[in-house]
Amino acid sequence: MTDQTGALSTALENGHKLLGVNPARAEEQAREILKVVPQHPMAVLLLASARRAQGDTAGARGILEALARAQPRIPAVHYEFGSLLAQLGETRLAIAAFRHTARLDPRNAAIWRSLGNLCTLAGDSEAADEAYAQSIKASVHDPELVAAATALCENRLDAAERLLRDFVKRHPTDVAAIRMLAETAARLSAYEDAEHLLERALELAPSFIPARHNYAVVLHRQLKSEAALKQIDLLLENEPNSPSYRTLRAAVLVRIGEYHAAIKSYEVLLREQPAFPKAWMSYGHALKTVGRQDDSIAAYRKSIALLPKLGESYWSLANLKTFRFTDADIEAMRQQLARADLAAEDRYHLEFALGKALEDKSAFAESFEHYARGNAQRRETIPYDVDATTEFTRHSKSLLTRTFFEERAGYGSSAPDPIFIVGLPRAGSTLVEQILSSHSQIEGTMELPDILSIARRLSGSTRRADLHTYLDTLPGLDAQACADLGQEYLQRTKIQRKLARPYFIDKMPNNFHHIGLVRLILPNAKIVDARRHPMGCCLSNFKQHYAYGQAFAYDLNEIGRYYRDYVELMAHFDAVLPGRIHRVFYENMVADSEREIRALLEYCGLPFEENCLRYYENDRAVRTASSEQVRQPIFTDGVEQWRNYEEWLGPLKDALGPVLDAYPEVPVF
Repeated sequence: MTDQTGALSTALENGHKLLGVNPARAEEQAREILKVVPQHPMAVLLLASARRAQGDTAGARGILEALARAQPRIPAVHYEFGSLLAQLGETRLAIAAFRHTARLDPRNAAIWRSLGNLCTLAGDSEAADEAYAQSIKASVHDPELVAAATALCENRLDAAERLLRDFVKRHPTDVAAIRMLAETAARLSAYEDAEHLLERALELAPSFIPARHNYAVVLHRQLKSEAALKQIDLLLENEPNSPSYRTLRAAVLVRIGEYHAAIKSYEVLLREQPAFPKAWMSYGHALKTVGRQDDSIAAYRKSIALLPKLGESYWSLANLKTFRFTDADIEAMRQQLARADLAAEDRYHLEFALGKALEDKSAFAESFEHYARGNAQRRETIPYDVDATTEFTRHSKSLLTRTFFEERAGYGSSAPDPIFIVGLPRAGSTLVEQILSSHSQIEGTMELPDILSIARRLSGSTRRADLHTYLDTLPGLDAQACADLGQEYLQRTKIQRKLARPYFIDKMPNNFHHIGLVRLILPNAKIVDARRHPMGCCLSNFKQHYAYGQAFAYDLNEIGRYYRDYVELMAHFDAVLPGRIHRVFYENMVADSEREIRALLEYCGLPFEENCLRYYENDRAVRTASSEQVRQPIFTDGVEQWRNYEEWLGPLKDALGPVLDAYPEVPVF
């Protein structure tokens, strides 16, 4: 009996070795075993795996369905069945199979990781985060690390961070602990800390695949796209068909403006695995950016058909601005909002989308109710200190004086390449960008985070709340340091420049906070301030849900104060840097486009070109909420739209105060 058992184990082991190199021989091995031991579950599993490896997914499914019913307690059976279902695009059944597998074998980190990947692609971010945390917990056995992992699973991040930092100090080469600490740092948005920790983990253990995946994600979140792509390509060498790695790669390609390559990646993935709603949604985003609106709408609708509660896809349709929902769409959104089990992220996306749908039907009172609910729900999820923004303005004014800049004349890189467009979002900056990028010598890119990243590094902190401290580092920068930072910015943004034009646009609106830094490190850069009537601009922000950043935009009082601080800070820079900033008022651009465009190009030191008047014919990729609007001739309807909601905007008017009364002039601060 012992000899027979040993022979069986050897035969099964040989069969599994053959799976990766010769699945047909693995199938033969399985059938030989089954002749001797009919219905042996592991031999049947080997047979199913061999059929799947040879492309016979239907045959493999028939075998695995029967085996899973007969063997409800064998984890390997249900893991293979879940993997096959995922390959077939049957996401719901695949997730159920993986969940069952995890219950059978909760200490298997690979099972939890596979479940997390599938939940991510299915659009269930909360379930994915839970599965990834359980994966980390399952990968450790030291009681201290188990306690830290438990805190991570329960989202007690401060506790997890304390436990892990202490453990890593005592065990500096424990890669599992280092990876857990990096995961905690990433959840706290301390991405640079996470990056350094993961670099250390991979230095110690280059084959630590989960850490490499985490590293790629962290690099992507910091927009270190070239580095992220290198890591993803290494991951794909190990798992070339991984949907998780492939979608991450497509997302990075989108980030660096390689839209057509990203679209092809999504198309290949979705042909093979068509049941992933978030992949369809991301595909829709890429299609929208290159101007394929009908195709993007079809992709968003496909994602909704697969996952009717996916609020972000409804908002993506609304965010096209030119799209109009049907009555059936509105009823479907109402039905989803009536669900008690709807996740917070889906709920506030649906509230914003329904607000837009009802606005288009002139149901302004009900529309405002939904906008207000969506904003209140979103505000609960993000930290924002309105007083800190005001203090940043005051501190900038006291530090960055005319004398400060005169004493530093000649500092920085002399390159004239960048044109910064600053101001508030929804103020017409995308229109200005589209006009400028229609000029033969200017390339449009995107809202680049690189000035913010430099400021954050100067602050010595990765936490947003500490960013204002970077101002105090500016007096200590000498001429060489400023030149180096200017060159660093140019190098970091090089990946975004595709057309070899001498000038390029950085349209990050929040860079108005950092004009002092820009002036020090890039003194020949142009700065264009896009400004719009405070009521129209602020309400437009209130109606807009942002994927990230713009934390000021979810409360009428806070939006008004932010706008007021912006006007005050820009007035200060007008005074201490006279003539260095060119202002474009949206209302003037609407009223007399040619005059405003000529003045804008003159400021940039460039000759007038007729193409700038026909900016809407420019087929460049546009990555903001106004992407569809700037593909049309300029229209006047938006100038006074805020009056439809005027009766509910009292808090905004109060917060704006004299800035509203004086517009377009500036009150004395």
